[in-house]
Amino acid sequence: MRNLINIDFRVLMAVSVILFSACKKDFLDQPPTDRIVDASFYKTDDQILAATGLLYSKVWFDYNDKASYNLGDFRAGTAFSAYNDRGNVLFNTTGDNAENSAAWRAFFVVVAQSNLAIYNIKKYAGPEVSEPIKKHGIAEARFMRALAYRYLVMNWGDVPVITNNVEKLTDTTISRNTVKSVWKFITSEMRAVAEDLPSTPIRPGRVTRWSAEGMLARFYLTRAGVEASGVSRKQEFLDSAKYYAERVISQSGLSLLNDYAKLFLYPYDNNSESLFSLQWVYSPGAWGTQNSTPAYLAYSSDIANGDGWGGDKSATWWMLKQYEGFTVEGNDNVIRGRTLDQRLKATFMLPGAHYPEITQRIDGGEQKLIYPFTGSDNNFVAIKKYVTGKAKDVGGKSASQNYDNDTYMMRLAEMYLIYAEAALGNNSSTSDAKALEYFNKVHTRAGLATFDKPLTFDVIFRERIVEFAMESMAWYDLVSLHYYNPTKAYEILNSQDRGLFYVKPDQMPDPTQWTINKTSWATADRKINANSGNFQLPIPNTELSQAPNLKKAPVDY
Repeated sequence: MRNLINIDFRVLMAVSVILFSACKKDFLDQPPTDRIVDASFYKTDDQILAATGLLYSKVWFDYNDKASYNLGDFRAGTAFSAYNDRGNVLFNTTGDNAENSAAWRAFFVVVAQSNLAIYNIKKYAGPEVSEPIKKHGIAEARFMRALAYRYLVMNWGDVPVITNNVEKLTDTTISRNTVKSVWKFITSEMRAVAEDLPSTPIRPGRVTRWSAEGMLARFYLTRAGVEASGVSRKQEFLDSAKYYAERVISQSGLSLLNDYAKLFLYPYDNNSESLFSLQWVYSPGAWGTQNSTPAYLAYSSDIANGDGWGGDKSATWWMLKQYEGFTVEGNDNVIRGRTLDQRLKATFMLPGAHYPEITQRIDGGEQKLIYPFTGSDNNFVAIKKYVTGKAKDVGGKSASQNYDNDTYMMRLAEMYLIYAEAALGNNSSTSDAKALEYFNKVHTRAGLATFDKPLTFDVIFRERIVEFAMESMAWYDLVSLHYYNPTKAYEILNSQDRGLFYVKPDQMPDPTQWTINKTSWATADRKINANSGNFQLPIPNTELSQAPNLKKAPVDY
């Protein structure tokens, strides 16, 4: 355990210098890189805000880079990689898995950096620092720490809660804390944070009271399952989830974008739907403050900047079946038709789909992107979400593994669906008028007809899957379900087909429908076997070998 605390703290100090020297967005003001933690810094309001600006990018980098979609989408079955990251695709994530380790490391760096910010503000803040800014800076750090622990507890279960890395540098007795007590801790933290943050962002992209209350809606919905009695979630927490979701919807002043595609149409940062986003900046010559993820998602260098390594990444067969309008035929061997759901085109690319915002290199020149129709018995429905194209498509603000677009961590749409699910609660269905109204705010925005039947868990779960695919959300929806109904979580996962297929448009260009057939020779590894032995991520082996206390029985925090 000492290794985890000590190493993360030392990494943090180095990270701070690198990070401060690279940030260029307005809300990440640069403090002097040679004065970060000593008494000569933290003397003005601007310096406090510059210090907490660290918490919006670099400390999350190793998670965002590739671990985000490996855990959030590959393990969940919304997307897959045919030839890479197979451990996560096949639900065989080991203690040596690179992205498992990267995520663990990143979340504890967020925790440690947040602890460091709190410590330094309390110790070094000078008399010229206003009390509101001091309180704001500490609240930002507590927000990030609580969110990092939400990821930690959902992925690895019992984890050690650390709130002061300086005091714990020589402590070898720290043990893991129980799942219930971690959830109690982060909920209590976020409630306090909500009281200390302003209702409007102090600078663009900064978290607000509504960011914290949105997280409380999310936390309480999940915690209702953590403290369930059998398959019945705790009603008190369902009510709290509904309460906070309603407050954010009705009082935050935020609103859904009218066009779903514009959520990911550059520049989309800090729009009216964003409750909290990681704030990336195009950073020539720097590393860690930029968004690197598009490099691994773009299907080809033809639409990228010397990267574009996502040619084998695709929506899964199971994911495509979730879109309303497609029909499944031949004992689940054929998917046919089209969907009016605008979220499909904004999330994944079907052959023939046209994207005028992205430049595509072709033989003899360039054109506006038309996703190509290739292959004879297998091809891919490529990733579109977060792919913004070449430098010329984004005002010059991109290069290889260096992109400017932000990463959503929470959108207002989630509040509408949290309200609907909390209103459903432990019932088999609900016709609650407000729940249906809020559900349809999201559903009809996607171009679909009003849903006029009673809401069920399956309906709401499916809506969340199509709304947030490739936003690293689906896995955590399954973990939330697993807390109180593991059997259903396994059934969903084990029903998924994650194998190869062949998509054929009815015509090129301008297809009107598609026929999707499973690749006949690709019979292996189409299904997974999710169970109680492999659902929770294993703590990375490097941590277990150097922190033996992680093997001890957990205690309440």
